Amino acid sequence: MSQYFTPLVTLFVGLGLGFLLRLLLDKYTERGALQAREQILSTARREAEQIKKEKTLEAQQEVIQRREEFEAEVRQTRGELRQTERRLDKREDSLDEKEELLNKKEKFLETGEKNVAEKRRELAEREEHLGELEQQREQELYRISGLSRENAKALLLDSLRHEVESECTEMINEKVAAATAQAEQTARRILTDAIERCAAETTSEATVCTVELPNEDLKGRIIGREGRNIRCFEAAIGVDVIVDDTPGVIVLSSFDSVRREAARMAMERLVSDGRIHPGRIEEATKQAVEDIEKIIKKTGDDTCHDLQLTNIHGRLKNLLGRLKYRTSFGQNVLDHSIQVCELTGLMAGELGLDISLARRCGLLHDIGKALDHHHEGSHAMLGAEEARRRGESPLVVNAIAAHHEEEPPESVYAGLIIAADTISASRPGARRETLDRYVKRLERLENLATQHGGVNRAFAIQAGREVRVLVDASKVKDQNAEKLSHEIAKEIEEELQYPGEILVTVIRESRFSATAH
Repeated sequence: MSQYFTPLVTLFVGLGLGFLLRLLLDKYTERGALQAREQILSTARREAEQIKKEKTLEAQQEVIQRREEFEAEVRQTRGELRQTERRLDKREDSLDEKEELLNKKEKFLETGEKNVAEKRRELAEREEHLGELEQQREQELYRISGLSRENAKALLLDSLRHEVESECTEMINEKVAAATAQAEQTARRILTDAIERCAAETTSEATVCTVELPNEDLKGRIIGREGRNIRCFEAAIGVDVIVDDTPGVIVLSSFDSVRREAARMAMERLVSDGRIHPGRIEEATKQAVEDIEKIIKKTGDDTCHDLQLTNIHGRLKNLLGRLKYRTSFGQNVLDHSIQVCELTGLMAGELGLDISLARRCGLLHDIGKALDHHHEGSHAMLGAEEARRRGESPLVVNAIAAHHEEEPPESVYAGLIIAADTISASRPGARRETLDRYVKRLERLENLATQHGGVNRAFAIQAGREVRVLVDASKVKDQNAEKLSHEIAKEIEEELQYPGEILVTVIRESRFSATAH
């Protein structure tokens, strides 16, 4: 029995211990779960609080952004309202001014109407008074003369008839004389216009050149937008550019052959290059002027070399080169000088004189014609003075000064120059007086304009119908530019004779440039 009791006790003791252990284990497990739950809840509360703060911050930022946007819209709306208010104020002021002006006009018209009514009333009173005086005069005449109304009327008409016949005869004679004078004046004007038209055709042949174009599209590019390219070209070099319906060509017109040749070279360079705009035009014209100066220098050197004349000053050679582009009465001055040089040399050889000296006098005798456009005085005296300054001998200087007998000849060489100059100029067809007068008139036009202060350059264009004057913007103000144009026009009217009208255009412009490095 005891052997069974002990295991049972042990079993029950074990069961009790297991139950106790189980109770203890369950207690510890429940406590851990509670702690875990508390930890999870704490973590969740912290995250919720963080999320709440972030959302609150985002909401505040959004509110601030919305408020700024709203304030910007309000400011913009206020600005627009202020602008609208200012426009309305200006319009109101304008309407007030117009209303005031209309009121003034209305008052002026009312005053004018009152004055007219008063004048009419005064005229009516005067007419009535004159009528009364006329009646009194007639009655007084009847009383003094003792004649009836019919007899007085007959006598008066007879007297008036004789007076009217005499006055009519005098009037007819005056009208006939006036008509005759007017007819003569009209005839002279018609003849002058006809001569000028004929001269204009001849002059046109000698004062224009043409530039061929590869295609018609280039005409539009040469003209440029609103004509800016063609105006820039004309202002830069001083010629008149004529773009008409003639296919494949444009015409350059100027009385100054040097300027015209430079313009032709510049235009051909622009056409071949294809780039035509104001900047390129100024560059091309500047290069053309430099090229023409090189040609002038080379022409003078070649002429002296071909004629075997040495020790001629470089300035005189340059002036000889310029004579290539000068004409006198339609005759090329350089060709004329070479011809006089050869004629003088031939005559000097026949007389046993110094041929080289004679040829030197002949070549340089018209050198002043390259200067007289820019200086005052005759070309003979200008040429003599220039030759003296450049070291020429007194014989050469006197021959130049005396070849138009402005100074007495001091040597046989001067006589030879006079004879050779006459021979060269008097050959049939050598000279045309009309062309020379035309060129002289255009040169005089430019000189009249450049004599005024502040004038940089002046160009006579449109066959002398227009003078374009370029002034220094720093010296001539806008209000003085118009006055200058009137002064030049008045001087032209007083000092020159010309057909038709001459337009004087004063151009004042400012240019500023800077270089970026």
